[in-house]
Amino acid sequence: MLSTTTVIHSDPDILGGTPVFQGTRVPLRNLIDYLEGGYSLEEFLDAFPSVSREQAIAALEAAHEALSGGARSTR
Repeated sequence: MLSTTTVIHSDPDILGGTPVFQGTRVPLRNLIDYLEGGYSLEEFLDAFPSVSREQAIAALEAAHEALSGGARSTR
C-alpha cells in the first residue's frame, strides 16, 4: 500500500500549495467533489487518467484513518 506522503503532495509552486496527487496537478479535492457529487471512483479515474487507482484508494484510506482515528466504537 502507498503511504500518504507518496500519494498527496503540497508545493507552493503547484496550484498555490493545494494538495494534489503526487506526480500530477490533480487536486485531492477533485476526488472528494466527484464522490460527493454521486460519481463513482471509476468515473473519477476516467476523467483524471494521471491518477492511479492505487493513489485514489490510498488517499481515501488516509482520509478515513484521519477522520476515524480518534473515534471510539459504540459496541
